[in-house]
Amino acid sequence: MSGSPAGGIHAASFRDPSGFVFTRDEVLYRQVNQAYRQHLDLLLSSGLYERLVETGQLIPHEVVDVPPPQPERAYRILKPEPVRFVSYPYEWCFGQLKDAALTTLAIQSAALEHGMSLKDASAYNVQFHRGRPILIDTLSFEAYREGQPWVAYRQFCQHFLAPLALMAHTDVRLGQLLRVYLDGIPLDLASRLLPGRTRLNPGLAMHVHLHARAQQSSTGRRARSGPSSGMGRTALLGLIDSLRSAVEKLTWDPQATPWSDYYQECSYSSQALEHKQQLVRQYLEAIHPRTVWDLGANTGTFSHTATGLGAFAVAFDSDPGAVETCYRACRDARDANLMPLLLDLTNPSPGLGWELAERASFLDRGPADTVLALALVHHLAIANNSPLARIAAFLAKLGDSLIIEWVPRSDPQVQRMLTTREDIFDEYTREAFERAFSRHFRITCHSEVEDTGRILYAMHRPDDSV
Repeated sequence: MSGSPAGGIHAASFRDPSGFVFTRDEVLYRQVNQAYRQHLDLLLSSGLYERLVETGQLIPHEVVDVPPPQPERAYRILKPEPVRFVSYPYEWCFGQLKDAALTTLAIQSAALEHGMSLKDASAYNVQFHRGRPILIDTLSFEAYREGQPWVAYRQFCQHFLAPLALMAHTDVRLGQLLRVYLDGIPLDLASRLLPGRTRLNPGLAMHVHLHARAQQSSTGRRARSGPSSGMGRTALLGLIDSLRSAVEKLTWDPQATPWSDYYQECSYSSQALEHKQQLVRQYLEAIHPRTVWDLGANTGTFSHTATGLGAFAVAFDSDPGAVETCYRACRDARDANLMPLLLDLTNPSPGLGWELAERASFLDRGPADTVLALALVHHLAIANNSPLARIAAFLAKLGDSLIIEWVPRSDPQVQRMLTTREDIFDEYTREAFERAFSRHFRITCHSEVEDTGRILYAMHRPDDSV
């Protein structure tokens, strides 16, 4: 994580009076305040903590004897198991957001069985850890009081149900609204954007359309968090089941996007693709990275090469279908070392929220040990008019080592790109490419990919010891 103000308190951890996250000597801790003492004791004594940790739904922690940043308020200091890469809902594909939603509901059901309830249902309280969605906010629970509504109901609908419904029924790209609305997509906006047929869907009619109308009618008064001010346990469990059913019925087909079947449709022969995989593996074996960022990863073919060698890889791509396909494959294979994420390199995730620090930027979450930039440079240079010098400088910020593919002007993919625009790219040459990257990296080796004319390079930053 990044963005820690004075005292090491994390920039995203200031809203909850129950406690906060802080770092010390690059180790992440959580201070639990006296105000949360009763609820933490119940979480630990009721058996809920053990159950959720055993099922992989709550991040485990240990109680440690570390001096608290605010001793006058402190009750306990927890040391949670670290998450290898922090991601955000606007970087998740449809399947990731859906699985995170179902995990949140499963946790709420388990909490009610143990006399507790989630007071927060924020998607930002969920991370993908070891390939699965997991709740990272230990302080999200409170003691359940009979008759109280679910205070996180509206938040769940805005953070999970509304964006999933828009992605499934309107356009999958509307998930990016979560980047604008950090507290979830307003239900009145979601209701207007959804097609009229969704009003005949019982789950969406109740939890989005009627919920939005109820919020609007309560303007000027305090909006209710739940569908009623008095709700017994049985009715509350019914509400959770209704939300679960609404989420489960939402589906999206990833086959309709431009790049989801790239390796089936591209100009690579099977022999060329196999040779490229061999070269990437050879270069990775020489570098032996712990973390790899695969930029323009598509469905993760080469990310899997990295994880097969023991690295943790983040597979970034701008195509929702490619990321969805990659995520489903990882989930089915129970791959704990590969995280697919949505990212447009021409407009990567910025710092967002209070003081632009609550949600870390893409750059702030690096650098990685090694960056893969395969079949990428021509898209940035030609499709996006990015000079080679700027591309090299940007990639140098992301990792210590770089495995990058040069795609020559004669390549069929480049030629197809040039048919739709004026060729103004006189400096798009291998010589210019090597000059630009040599300003930031030491080129250690290169090899031509068989039958393609493409060149694969391994590079290291000058201060790198490899």
